[in-house]
Amino acid sequence: MKRVFLIVLDSFGIGGMEDAASYGDVDVNTLRTVCSSPLFHMPHMAQLGLFGIDGVEDALKALDNPAGILSGKKSPRALTARMTEKSRGKDTTIGHWEIAGIYSPKPLPTYPDGFLEEVLEAFCSRTGRGVLCNLPYSGTAVIQDYGEAHMATGKLIVYTSADSVFQVAAHEDIVPLEELYEYCRAAREILQGEHGVGRVIARPFTGPCGGSFVRTPHRHDFSILPPAPTMLDQLREEGKDVIAVGKINDIYAGKGISEWVYTGNNEEGMERILEYLDRDFEGLCFTNLVDYDMLYGHRRDIDGYAGALARFDARLPEIMGKMRREDILMITADHGCDPGYRATTDHTREYTPFLMAGTAVTPGNIGTRDTFADIGATVLDYFGIKPLFPGKSMLAGSRII
Repeated sequence: MKRVFLIVLDSFGIGGMEDAASYGDVDVNTLRTVCSSPLFHMPHMAQLGLFGIDGVEDALKALDNPAGILSGKKSPRALTARMTEKSRGKDTTIGHWEIAGIYSPKPLPTYPDGFLEEVLEAFCSRTGRGVLCNLPYSGTAVIQDYGEAHMATGKLIVYTSADSVFQVAAHEDIVPLEELYEYCRAAREILQGEHGVGRVIARPFTGPCGGSFVRTPHRHDFSILPPAPTMLDQLREEGKDVIAVGKINDIYAGKGISEWVYTGNNEEGMERILEYLDRDFEGLCFTNLVDYDMLYGHRRDIDGYAGALARFDARLPEIMGKMRREDILMITADHGCDPGYRATTDHTREYTPFLMAGTAVTPGNIGTRDTFADIGATVLDYFGIKPLFPGKSMLAGSRII
């Protein structure tokens, strides 16, 4: 009974790609930044081979690193690679789509000047409510600046970011959660074709009028449907289980997924992984740990990001200790979000790490890969399935450098 546990450390980039400057990202490196924090501690990822991945050691040489931070380079316990994002973009949707085999030749639409009037008119008609803001905005700042007006008028706070997102914020006392989710489903139906943003996101908040508003953990994403079959679809067609943990089900709009569970934070995500390690199934357990991106990357919190990585690393022995003989563990990321980059608070265009461990895996560094889709091809190869998308398996026949 074969099982693959694929974990995405959301936004854990390892250095700017060659085309990063064309995305406005200059000298970005999420890993290098977090290594500068006194809270950074990842000895188990080091043993797997994180610091032997292409470009990582050179990027860290200038730092005053604690002794042994580069340990594991000479004899990694995992197969490692540096992953290149072939698609045009640097957001969650495009990154995850490419992991599962979809190449996106152009970025999903963004709205740096706000959404077009035709979109807002259709949204207002469907919801019966007006809108406030309609600008790119920080999610924590927008509720402080528009929260009181929202409570006074009932109008919805609509905003975006550098990502392809349509975000709707509402106070839970003014707009009940299910009502907010229905509004977002309506927006999802409207935002198709040329206006097909990657995600419509419900952003509920609470707090007293005149006080400080805070976002609640009841966020919900409504993603655009993947435009082509993915490795998830192929696994399901072959009768395999595809279990989604965290926001994976939302990212793929439920397509190709047999079972899912939402999580409130990284700790809960890791607990769910441990529970599935104890369960009998054959197929893929696909997890997104979002705190790195949502709580620390966008908020440019270096110590918070480093501490969250250290907590993940501390749980690795527990996760790996529950692995069975036929299990494979894969750890990767979907893009970067360098918390030390101050030019913007957006995602950063970076290479991502890939680490794969298990008794079926030959450890070693296999260099830099051409596309995230090699991950999906590797998952399918393990189950004897030929991918319907361009991608090369990293299991058998890989050249060890």
